[in-house]
Amino acid sequence: MFGKVGTFGGTLPGVEINDFQAFLMEIILTVGLVSTILGTASEAQNVGPLSAIAVGGYIILAGLWTSPISGASMNPARSFGPQLVLLNFAHFWLYVLGPFIGGFIAIGFAYVLRGRGGDKGEIKSAQGTLGQAQTLK
Repeated sequence: MFGKVGTFGGTLPGVEINDFQAFLMEIILTVGLVSTILGTASEAQNVGPLSAIAVGGYIILAGLWTSPISGASMNPARSFGPQLVLLNFAHFWLYVLGPFIGGFIAIGFAYVLRGRGGDKGEIKSAQGTLGQAQTLK
C-alpha cells in the first residue's frame, strides 16, 4: 500500500552489530524473560495479578536496553511477520535459535535453583486459578 517503507517494524541487528552479537543478545534476553515468567509462576514466589507487571516491565526494559543491538525480539513469531512482508529472511535464524536456546537455558536455571517443579500452586498459576476458591461437585 505504501511501498517499501523502512523495515515495517522488523527486528534486525543494529548498525555495526553482526549476526552473532545479535544472536547472543537474543539468548540473554530470552533467558531473562523466561526466568521472570517462571519466577513469578511458582507458588512461593507468585505475586498474583502483579506477575503481568513484572513480565511486562522486563519486556519494556529489555526493549529499551537492547533494541539498538538486536531489536529485542525474544519471540520468533514477532520477527516472522515483518520479515515475511519484506520477503527478507537473512537474519531470521538468529530470532528463532536465540529464543529457543535462551528458553532452554532458563529452564535449566529454574531446575537447578528450584527443582523439577510441578507443585499444585504452579499448576494452578499456569491455569490462572491460583487463589480461587475450589468448588465442590
